[in-house]
Amino acid sequence: MPDKSLVTCFVSRCNGVAAALFATLFPSDCRLCGIPLTNISRLPVCAECLSTLHPIGGGLCSVCGERLISPYAFSSGDGVPLCGLCRRAEPPFLKAAAYGSYEGGLRELIHLLKYSGVRPAANVLGRMLAEAISHLEPVLGEDPVVVIPVPLHTTKLRQRGFNQSELIARAALKLLARRERYCLATTVLQRQRETQSQIGLSRHQRRENMRGAFAVKQADEIKDKPVLVVDDVFTTGTTAAECARVLRRAGASKVYVATVARTLKIEAQVVARPESEQEPAVLAANAS
Repeated sequence: MPDKSLVTCFVSRCNGVAAALFATLFPSDCRLCGIPLTNISRLPVCAECLSTLHPIGGGLCSVCGERLISPYAFSSGDGVPLCGLCRRAEPPFLKAAAYGSYEGGLRELIHLLKYSGVRPAANVLGRMLAEAISHLEPVLGEDPVVVIPVPLHTTKLRQRGFNQSELIARAALKLLARRERYCLATTVLQRQRETQSQIGLSRHQRRENMRGAFAVKQADEIKDKPVLVVDDVFTTGTTAAECARVLRRAGASKVYVATVARTLKIEAQVVARPESEQEPAVLAANAS
C-alpha cells in the first residue's frame, strides 16, 4: 500500500503542474486588481479580491438600510432607528436589506456580470444576496414568499442576453436554509416602458423616470401574499419603491426588498434627539 505522504506529495505536485500549465496556455489577469491568475476558475477574479468584499457595517436605518452616522438617529415614539428620508416619508416597502456598499471591488464584480457578461459572477453575488435575504427572514413571517427580480425592458434584455437580477436571485435561492418557502416569479412584474439611465438624475427626476415603468401582468400570483423584490443595486431606492408601489396596488400583502449592494450616502443622516433625552455634553455643544 503506497505511503499516504507520498500520495499527498504526488497529488500536490500534479495540481501545481496543472495550475502552471493553465496559466501558460490560458493566461489571464484578475479583472479587479490585474494580478495574473494561477488557479483554474470560471470567474476571473483572484481570491484576495473576493476576500475584501465585506458586509455593510455600523448602524443602519431599520427601513431602507441606509447607514446612520449619528448615534442619535431614531424614530419618535418607539426608538426604532430611521434615516431622515424614511422619517419624513414612509416608503411603499416595509424593509430593505443589502449585503455591501456599492463601491470598490463589489461594484466592479457587479459590472463584470452586467456589462461584460461574466455569468459565473452571479454565483458569488448570489451568496451575498442570500445573506441579505437572511437578514430579512425575522420579519418575513411564516407564509410562502414570492420572489420577484426587477425586470429589464425587452429591448435591454435582448441586448444583454440575460437579466442579472434573475441570475443572482436563482443563485441565492439555492443557498437559503428554507428555500422551499420561496417561489421565484419572473413573469409577474414587467417593465412596460424603457427608461433612461438613472445616473446623474436628481431624486425627483428619478421618480419621474420610473413612473409608469412597471406593470403587474399576473396579479393572482401575488394576491394577499408577501413579495420580496430583488435587484443587484439599491441606489436611491426609486426603482425598488416603484416596483413595491405597483405590487401593492395589485394586491401583494407586503413588499420587502433585498439587493446585493446599495449606495451609501457620504453625508450623515442625522435626526436630532429631543433636548430632554440628550446628554449634558451634547446640549452644551449645541448651545455653543
